[in-house]
Amino acid sequence: HRPQPKARSPRRLDTQDRRVLVLSKTMNSDKPAALVTGAATGIGRSAALALAGSGYDVVVNYSRSEEAAKATARDAEAAGARPLLYRCDVSDDASVRAMLEATKEKFGRLDVLINNAGITINVEPGNMEGVTVEDWNRVFAVNVLGLFLVTRAAAPMLRQSPNGCIVNTCSIAGLRPSAQALPYAASKAAVANLTKTLANALGPEIRVNAVAPGWIEGDWMKKMLGENYDGLMARRAKYTPLKRCCTADDVAESMMSLILSNRFVTGEIIIVDGGFSSTT
Repeated sequence: HRPQPKARSPRRLDTQDRRVLVLSKTMNSDKPAALVTGAATGIGRSAALALAGSGYDVVVNYSRSEEAAKATARDAEAAGARPLLYRCDVSDDASVRAMLEATKEKFGRLDVLINNAGITINVEPGNMEGVTVEDWNRVFAVNVLGLFLVTRAAAPMLRQSPNGCIVNTCSIAGLRPSAQALPYAASKAAVANLTKTLANALGPEIRVNAVAPGWIEGDWMKKMLGENYDGLMARRAKYTPLKRCCTADDVAESMMSLILSNRFVTGEIIIVDGGFSSTT
């Protein structure tokens, strides 16, 4: 009798095989999905609409600005996205986990997380007595703890994506001294550190980067600068190599570059200020 060939051992699945297998079982939509925290206005709104225009379904998260968030969701839908409007305080762990569960139920997947939710107080950095403990703790609860809680809850789905990535909204105030309130500046320094630390902790499945805008045209700086807004913004533009101040759309464009391109970039903080911080 001819010897029978030995049975071939089943091939062990490598990491990529396992990810594809998991994807086929769990991702019930061919369309990628993104979650943007603080998506009602400003950078968050611009990012949500940019994602919608690039073929993503979008979770529009907000905390207080309900009408503005509804407008963002409507505009995202008009741009081709299936929006999920979700109210959630990112500093509340139970609410955050519920939001991610709703995302899973709606889309079956998550490919992009933009940690944009953030708050500040209108107290000059030299006025230390003007900062209450409650103010300090609240700013850190939203800007730092919130980023961690959302990232932690989103990580399982992001790991299953073929292009899982996180983009955090940092600030130039977290990288160098500025006129921003002390707790805000310190919280954004923490965001810068978390961006690099999380890039190391979540790779290779998830890339983590951040954008650090300079002075942005619009309501945020109007609240900070008050009646001096026009004059100070014009002065900032004069000393900026590109001769204007940053817009929310500029920031969203940089976010989309990190999401759609730059597949071998992680742990980086991209300054979006027209060259001001590099030349002054």
